[in-house]
Amino acid sequence: MAGTIQVNVVSAEESIFSGEAKFVALPGEAGELGIYPRHTPLITRIRPGAVRIETADGGEEFVFVAGGILEVQPTTVTVLSDTAIRGKDLDDEKANAAKAVAEEALKNAKTDIDIAMAQSELAVMAAQLAALRKYRQKK
Repeated sequence: MAGTIQVNVVSAEESIFSGEAKFVALPGEAGELGIYPRHTPLITRIRPGAVRIETADGGEEFVFVAGGILEVQPTTVTVLSDTAIRGKDLDDEKANAAKAVAEEALKNAKTDIDIAMAQSELAVMAAQLAALRKYRQKK
């Protein structure tokens, strides 16, 4: 399929990626999504994981997102996430430390809300570590 699509990945703090792409893959709520130019319009939630962007020049960008919202228009893809980290900025030590903190919080959780919050944080950290492994394999 010829052409490109404008891709914008935005966190609560900053724009993480903005540029032209040939293809975007990311973890949709119901499974992996692949988006090419002129895709059918779509709005859906996304799960924590890696957004893989095949750039117009043939390169690849990886961005970890901790969940969020995806909007697809025929010429634009927008990913909105509270937390988004460029693949090159992912830190193994920080992610493992955060995972350990989440595991400890889960062990010490007293209420259903505490358990749910700890499980959610643990899932995000596990997804971040998986994204980091995937990013490193591509390098």
